Amino acid sequence: MSLTLTVDGDRWRSHLLATVTKLPDIVPVAKGNGYGLGVGRLARRAQWLAEHAAETGAPLDVLAIGTYDEIERAATRYAGDLLVLTPWRPFGAALDLDARTAARVVHTVSRSDDLAGLRTHDPRARFVLEQLTSMRRHGMSRRDLTAAAEVLRADGGRSGLRGVAMHLPLNTTSHLGEVSRLINDVVASGLPTRTVFVSHLTHAELGALASSYPDFTVRPRTGTDLWLGDRGALQVGATVLDVHEVDRGDTFGYRGRSVPKHGHLVIVSGGTAHGIGLEAPTGDQSLKARAATLARGGMDAVGFVRSPFSIDGKQRLFAEPPHMQASMLFVPSGARVPRVGEQIEVRVRFTATDFDRVVVT
Repeated sequence: MSLTLTVDGDRWRSHLLATVTKLPDIVPVAKGNGYGLGVGRLARRAQWLAEHAAETGAPLDVLAIGTYDEIERAATRYAGDLLVLTPWRPFGAALDLDARTAARVVHTVSRSDDLAGLRTHDPRARFVLEQLTSMRRHGMSRRDLTAAAEVLRADGGRSGLRGVAMHLPLNTTSHLGEVSRLINDVVASGLPTRTVFVSHLTHAELGALASSYPDFTVRPRTGTDLWLGDRGALQVGATVLDVHEVDRGDTFGYRGRSVPKHGHLVIVSGGTAHGIGLEAPTGDQSLKARAATLARGGMDAVGFVRSPFSIDGKQRLFAEPPHMQASMLFVPSGARVPRVGEQIEVRVRFTATDFDRVVVT
């Protein structure tokens, strides 16, 4: 009676080993809902990968997490360093680290004032300096990096600096031009580091950077391609909870809607509490995408919206908007009606879905 993610364990583990072998400087990312798998499970798997370093050539000495509130879930399952991607600020959970794990944390610093604040709060703190990329979300300019280099030189060395971080945008043809410019800024700043943490680079782009900057270590932060890179190893299923035959004109649901024609109402596990029916922005700005959004809005007004649930390979319509933990589908007359207890397929966005159960075979 659950929304269940089933993972083909052998296939998934083989993919993980192959990925880190291909990217030996990889920094796995475990944040948010853990890409549907949970931060704790990914932290355990990162530790497993670290224990296979002799086989893969990847030390897996750093695990990236999203926020300071995720530290404990990861720290009890993974033994290496924890790179917090959310920039340090002089307030909140960043100031309340458990002494047992604080020494393993690598902070992200994105403002000049926070560099001084962090080092005052914890003189032994380790950190990366985040550069301002074309995303313009967080980051330090070239001038900021130069000022930071002067501060660190005055302290007589690295003073906790572990590298420079770049968070790059999606939906661009190539990041090489921007990353090259940013690395040149690192060189020009005089920072005492040759380690760069990057996101969203292809394997070919990483190879090109290694050739252009042989004295730099480029460490790719990787989440989706690592944990979800082999979608064939992941299957999401919902349980059929109830089935009701209905005729045209029958009323149903919270809103007392009318059935458009003879068929069946099929009640399945999975609703808004799981993320079903909640749509994250795609970033697609094309006219076609906008037209599709308008069409979905019109369908919602009359109760016809394609659901992510499939029966015999065909996506079925929501009979009404999904409930908190269950959804109501309409199966028209002539189509096969699933039996109560049957599992049906669900297409989900893993980063926006919370499963009742995750089963790794």
